[in-house]
Amino acid sequence: MSSRTRTRTAKRAAGVHTIQIPRQRGRRGAQPFVVVVPERPSLTREAFGFAGRLLWKHRRSIAPFTLAVVALPLTALLHWWAWWSGLLLAPLAVAPLAWLTFALLRRPVAGRSVLLWRIGLTAGGTSALTWLALAAGFGPTAGPLLPLWLLITLAVQTAWLVIRRKG
Repeated sequence: MSSRTRTRTAKRAAGVHTIQIPRQRGRRGAQPFVVVVPERPSLTREAFGFAGRLLWKHRRSIAPFTLAVVALPLTALLHWWAWWSGLLLAPLAVAPLAWLTFALLRRPVAGRSVLLWRIGLTAGGTSALTWLALAAGFGPTAGPLLPLWLLITLAVQTAWLVIRRKG
């Protein structure tokens, strides 16, 4: 087909750049060389990359915070999809109290610190599971549930960091 009958303009996809390499002088069989220069990332991309690397590096230290952040939209979705799921989750709030009763009957307390740890774990577990049931039933932003979520998250995260530092 003659070059006179072909169209000179071709439709290109968005973001595709064409670089014209002029005809090489010298040997006919020599292949042209191409220099690829990558696009510089934006400042926003750099900031998100830095934050992502920092979070990944300290992922074990922020495990309770991550669970709390996942629980918030999960309970919102659960409330939207099946509000009655709060009624099914409500008996779970009694599970830490049952564990404490079983632990005290099965293994008597050897010292005061063991009793305080057991009571603290029971209180934390009961408050977290109660919040989960209430948030699934009424929505995570209803009434005082959002500030309660924040207080529970801060308390558990602080305890987590203190416990991990001692060990």
